[in-house]
Amino acid sequence: MKTVWLGLLIVSSALLIGVVLRQKLSWQWTKRFALHLVAAAVALYLLNYSGVISGYSVPLNPMTIGTVVLLGLPGIALILGLQTVVL
Repeated sequence: MKTVWLGLLIVSSALLIGVVLRQKLSWQWTKRFALHLVAAAVALYLLNYSGVISGYSVPLNPMTIGTVVLLGLPGIALILGLQTVVL
């Protein structure tokens, strides 16, 4: 059964890559997403190590970076607010 799921994953990934490579619009979207991803990671890194927010530390992991990519600065505020409520 694992072989079937692995085969399905490989085939669907190859088809998705084929669709992305064929479309010009996909390249623009991919470049923009990569730029936002790098900008979010750099922003979180600078925020953690600049000392602007003392007492808080936002971890650099896919969930926090994804939140900041999707929401921008409100995403950082959301993460800090969740840390305040949970901790």
